[in-house]
Amino acid sequence: MRFSRLRLLAAVAVLLSLSAPAWAQRVVEGDLQQQMTPDEFKAAGLDKLKPAELAALNNWLQGKVAAVAADVREQVREQVKEQAREEGRQEVIVKNRGFFDFGSSEPIVSTLEGEFRGFGKGRRYVLANAQEWEQTDSASLSGIRAQSPQVTITPGVMGAWYLQVKGANTRAKVRRVK
Repeated sequence: MRFSRLRLLAAVAVLLSLSAPAWAQRVVEGDLQQQMTPDEFKAAGLDKLKPAELAALNNWLQGKVAAVAADVREQVREQVKEQAREEGRQEVIVKNRGFFDFGSSEPIVSTLEGEFRGFGKGRRYVLANAQEWEQTDSASLSGIRAQSPQVTITPGVMGAWYLQVKGANTRAKVRRVK
């Protein structure tokens, strides 16, 4: 889904980069005398110019428009690249959270797949987001059964992660295995 969004964004950016300069060039297409009303042309004092001077002014203006259009295209390209980089970076962070520390102290909130029957060292917990965590400490929570309970996995100190089931006060130290 992210990949298709990225493709759509890139396509829109390409269309914008192609259409913005074309729009800008259409605004001053032809010479100034065709673009302005006779009153505007006279009020600007352009009626006093010789045909060669008016042609030089028109050429200069077309060059400026082309330069602005090129700048707009480059800015749009850079924005698209930066957005794509950021989306890719965020995708890597979300996908690999728990394996690596990305400096975020935000907890991972999901639900367990299937039935939860308490904590026990070595147990594996599969989350609805497809992450799999294994308990590494001897924390125990017995006498509890819950179907697909909500869990919160919070980062601790030095790469430690702790899983807590909603409604229970005990939490277990876990590590991500998948």
